[in-house]
Amino acid sequence: MPDPVETPADLPDCPSAQGAGSGLLPPELRGWMLLLAATGAVEQRLRSVVKEWLDVSHDEFLVLCLLAEQPPDGLRMTRVAELLGRPKTRLTYQVACLQHAGLVTRRTACGDKRGVEIALTDKARRLLREASDALSETVTEALGQVMGPEQCAALGGLMPKAAAAPQPDPGQGPGSGPESESQARQAG
Repeated sequence: MPDPVETPADLPDCPSAQGAGSGLLPPELRGWMLLLAATGAVEQRLRSVVKEWLDVSHDEFLVLCLLAEQPPDGLRMTRVAELLGRPKTRLTYQVACLQHAGLVTRRTACGDKRGVEIALTDKARRLLREASDALSETVTEALGQVMGPEQCAALGGLMPKAAAAPQPDPGQGPGSGPESESQARQAG
């Protein structure tokens, strides 16, 4: 009798384990699929470590991580919502939980009574420092299970470049701007 933990024979292998595959997908899409698999593996492994060390949910942890990489005075909540791709209403609940735990502060944005800025507390900074080794080890192990050493090194090399990539002008998203206009003229 097969081990119940084994993958059933009718399920496909992980796309990253199939190498170059059938050639149907371009390398960029295969790379993106590998990135999604890696992200899922990291998130799954991080959930328990984050709960153990920080006693917050995974989504709350993402808010803490984002704020940890910002200036000490914090960010506007609308910007946090944009960067995390979260609805503002959901973020409001997460921030309320973090504030209740003493991990973030909220204040009215200077010069804009409607805006709210959030920042890490000293308690949050201390907890993140204490948990950093366990979090780093968890990420490294999770990535190692989905990627080879060369892929992990390449991913690490890409991340700073991705963070420094030029951002589109506000109000100009995909499908706007001169390139889209010329494409529309060519199609019409």
